[in-house]
Amino acid sequence: MQHTEQFYIDGAWVDPVEPRTLDVVNPATEEAIARISLGSAADVDRAVAAARRAFPAWSRTSREERIALLERIVDGIKARYGEFAQAISAEMGAPKQLAIDAQAAMLVVHFQTAIEALKQFSFQADLGTTRVVHEPVGVCALITPWNWPGNQVGCKVAPALATGCTVVLKPSEVAPLDACLLAQVIHDAGVPAGVFNLVNGDGPGVGVALARHPDVDMVSFTGSTRAGVQVAINAADSVKRVCQELGGKSANIMLDDADFASAVARDIALCFLNSGQSCNAPTRMLVPASRMADVVGIARATVAAMRPGDPDAQETTMGPVASKTQFDKIQGMIQAGIDEGAELVCGGPGRPDGLARGYFVKPTVFANVRNDMRIAREEIFGPVLAILPYRDEADAIRIANDTVYGLSGYVTSSDLERARRVAAQLRTGNVHLNGAGLDFNAPFGGYKQSGNGREWGAFGFDDYLETKAIMGYHAPASA
Repeated sequence: MQHTEQFYIDGAWVDPVEPRTLDVVNPATEEAIARISLGSAADVDRAVAAARRAFPAWSRTSREERIALLERIVDGIKARYGEFAQAISAEMGAPKQLAIDAQAAMLVVHFQTAIEALKQFSFQADLGTTRVVHEPVGVCALITPWNWPGNQVGCKVAPALATGCTVVLKPSEVAPLDACLLAQVIHDAGVPAGVFNLVNGDGPGVGVALARHPDVDMVSFTGSTRAGVQVAINAADSVKRVCQELGGKSANIMLDDADFASAVARDIALCFLNSGQSCNAPTRMLVPASRMADVVGIARATVAAMRPGDPDAQETTMGPVASKTQFDKIQGMIQAGIDEGAELVCGGPGRPDGLARGYFVKPTVFANVRNDMRIAREEIFGPVLAILPYRDEADAIRIANDTVYGLSGYVTSSDLERARRVAAQLRTGNVHLNGAGLDFNAPFGGYKQSGNGREWGAFGFDDYLETKAIMGYHAPASA
C-alpha cells in the first residue's frame, strides 16, 4: 500500500498538525491502494500563510519567468506520464487507455494552453490618459473533484500560476494521488516556496476552512451544485471571489434531418465515456417522437457492444464509478426511473453480469422519458441516458432549456445553418454541433446553476485577475 500522508506546504513535505488518515480505494477492486492524511483548519492556516508570504514576490515575476516554470512543469509531467495515468486509473477507475489518452493528457494540455495564452496575454491597455492593468487576484484556493482529476487540477493550477497568483490546492479525497504526484513535479521544477501548496482533506475539514479563510482572495471550485452553494455561503463573509463549475443535465437535440444511425451511437458512447461521470455529458437525448422506435433500436445495439470490466483489461470500454457513494446514488436513480414509468431499454439495477465486486454500473438507457421525471431533472453522474420525445423544433428547444442547469448542449442536423440557429437559442455555456469535440482554447463554464466564470485557455485567466484603472497615467495631450 502506498502512503501519501504529508502535505506540501511552503516548499516542503510536512506532517499534518493532527494525525487523521483515510484510505484511497480502487473502485474496481474495492481495496485500499494508498493512505492520505485528512487536513484541518490548522493545516489550512499554515498553507494560506505560506501562500500569502510568497505572493508579493511571485506576483512581480516577469512573464518570461512564469513561462519558464510552466515549461519545466510540463517537462516533468511528460517524464512521469505513465505514473500519472496509472494513478488516475487506480484512484477513480478509468480504463487504462482512457487514462492514457484523455485523463492524463488533459493535465498536459491545460499547462500547454496556459503557456501559449501567457505568451500573448495583454495585462495592460491604455484608454486616453488612463492605463487599465490586470493584476493577480492574490491567494487562490483551488478545490477539485474526482471525476477528471488531472483535467480539473490542470485547468486551475496552470492559469493561477501563469497570472502570478499563489495557490492552495485541495484535491478530492477520493482521487488525490495524481495531485500529490503533480506537487512533486512542481517542486522539482523549482517553484518558489509558498507559491504552490497542497493540503489533502474532505469538504468539512479543509474545503470549508479554505472558503472561509480571510487571507484567501479567491476560491475556484468544481463539483456538485449542492456543494458549490455551500462554498459560496462560506465565502460570503469575506466577500472573496468565488468561481464555480458545477452540475449539468445537458440536452442533446437530434433534429429530424440527422443521420440517426451514426449520431445516436456516437452520442451514447460520449454520454457513457468515463462511466458517465462528466458534468457536460449529453444525458438527455431529445428525438422526434416519430423516430423513437428507431432510436431505441440503435441504443440497444450500441450498449450491447459495450464492455464494462477491469480497467487494466484491453477489451474494457467502461470502468466502475468512483465510489460506493456514487454507486448507491446511481442505483437509486435507476430505480426512480423505473418507478416513474420510463421505458427501460437496457441496463437496470445491479452490477453487470460477471462482475461480483467493484462499483460497476450497468450502462442504462431509458426511453419515452418525460422532462418532469427525476432522471431528466437531476444530475445522475453515471452511465444512464434519458431519451425524450419532442413534437417539433420549437418543442425541442423548450425542453432543452427547461432545466436549472446550463453547462453544455448538443445539436445534430444535416443542415449546419439550422444547427446554428438552434444552438443560438440554447441557454448553455457550450454547444457542440454535429459531434464537434472540445476546444481547449475556448471558454468552458455554464449558465444558471451550472456555475459562473470560465476556464480554459486565455479565458481561464480572467477569474485570477483584478482590474485596476490608473487615471492620469499619461499626461494629457498639449493643446
